[in-house]
Amino acid sequence: MEEDTIVAISTSMGVGAISIIRLSGKDAISIANSIFKGPDLTKVKSHTINYGYIMDKDEIIDEVLVSVMLTPKTYTTEDVVEINCHGGISTTNKVLALTIKHGARLAEPGEFTKRAFLNGRINLIEAEAVSDLISSQSEKQRKMAINGLNGRLTKIVEDIVTKITNIIANIEVNIDYPEYEDAIEVTPEYLKAELENIESDLVKLKSNSEMGKIIKKGLDIALIGRPNVGKSSLLNAFLNEDKAIVTDISGTTRDLIEAQTQINGIAVNLIDTAGIRESNNLIEQLGITKSKELINTADLIILVLNNNEELTPLDKELLSSITNKKSIIFVNKNDLPTKIDTTGLDIVKGNTKTLDGIEPLINKITEMYNLDKLESKDNTYLSNIRQINLVEEALKDITSAIQDTDNQIPVDMLEIHLRSAWEKLRSLIGDTYEDELIDTLFKNFCLGK
Repeated sequence: MEEDTIVAISTSMGVGAISIIRLSGKDAISIANSIFKGPDLTKVKSHTINYGYIMDKDEIIDEVLVSVMLTPKTYTTEDVVEINCHGGISTTNKVLALTIKHGARLAEPGEFTKRAFLNGRINLIEAEAVSDLISSQSEKQRKMAINGLNGRLTKIVEDIVTKITNIIANIEVNIDYPEYEDAIEVTPEYLKAELENIESDLVKLKSNSEMGKIIKKGLDIALIGRPNVGKSSLLNAFLNEDKAIVTDISGTTRDLIEAQTQINGIAVNLIDTAGIRESNNLIEQLGITKSKELINTADLIILVLNNNEELTPLDKELLSSITNKKSIIFVNKNDLPTKIDTTGLDIVKGNTKTLDGIEPLINKITEMYNLDKLESKDNTYLSNIRQINLVEEALKDITSAIQDTDNQIPVDMLEIHLRSAWEKLRSLIGDTYEDELIDTLFKNFCLGK
C-alpha cells in the first residue's frame, strides 16, 4: 500500500444535491475525524454512514454524512472515507481544502483506481473497464464495460495463459526429466493440436476487436457531395431536427457541422461537409479542403448524389475518390424524375423529405457493420488499442510456433515463441507491466476515480 493519503472530489463540480469528497490511505480516517463533529470516526464500525458537521476550528462549514470503510474491503483496499456534503462549488472546495490542510494529498487523475490495481484488487483489464464505464454514452458501451469489469474478458485471457503455461511446463519436464513417465509426451502432433486450439482462441478475440472498437468509439460518418445534393437535409433527417441550414443557395455549408445520434444502440457522429466544387471564396475553399480530407479519415463515407440530375464530372471525380474506401452511394430525391445514370454502381435510393426516406440508408449502414448483431451482453470484446495490439502480437507468436512445428524445429527452440506469447498476454491483464505504461494509462481517468 501507498504511505500517503490521497483526496479528490468524486462528483462533478457544480450545483447539485450532494458532492462527495473521497479519501484513501492509512490516515484517511484520522484526517476526516480531525475536521468532523459527530461520532468518533476512529471508533465506528466499517461500512457505516455517520451524521455530523465539517468544522474549520469553531466554524461550521457544512452538514454532512460521512461513510467509513476499513481496509481491506474497499475500492482501493486501503481505509476509505467519503464525505457527502451539500452540492456547490464553494462548499465542496472548502471541505477539500480542509482535508489537504490536515494532511491529505490531492490525488492525481485515476489514482484511486491505480491504487486498486497496484494493491491487487483489480487487474489492468478491469481498471480500463472502469474508465470505459465512466465514459460510456450508449447502452452497448455500458454493457461492454461491465463485461470487462466483471472479469469475463479476464477469464478468457487467463484460460489462454493457462493453456500456454501447461505446454511450456510439459516441454520443460520432457527436456529436464525424460525418465518421468507420468508427464505428457510433447510430440509434434500433440503440440500442433494444442497450439491450433490456442490460435483459434486468439483469432476469435482479435476478430471481435473490430466490434469492440465500434461499440466503444462509435462511427464517424462523413456526408460528402456537390452543393445542393441534400447533404444538410440528410443530416437533419438522421437527427429529425433542423441542425444544419438548408437553402437552394450553393455553398451554404462552408465548414464541418457535426451531430451525434445512435443507430441500433451504436453512437454515430455525423459530419456534414462543405459542398465540393471549384470556388474562389477563401473560406469556402478551406471547408472544401476539410471535406476532401475526411474521405481518408472517416469510418464511413456517404456520397450523396441527386437523382434528378445527370452525373457531372465532379460527381465522377468523387466516385473515383471513394474507391477502396468504406462507402455508400446515396441517391437522394428519388421522389423526382430519374435523370442520373447509375449503371454499374451499388446505390441506395431515398429522399430526405419524408421520415422513411432514409430508412434504406440506415438499413444499409446496419447491414454493413452488422450493427443489429453487435452484442454487448453475452460477448466480450477488446476495447482499446493496447489490448488489441498485445493479442495481435501473441497471435503472431503462436502462428510462428505452429509453423516451426511444421518445419520440425526442435521443441526447445519453439518454446521461445510460446514464452513471448505468454508474456504479452500476462501484460494484457497486468500480471507484468512497465511503470511508464501504468502512469500513462491512469492519467486518462478523471479526478476522484
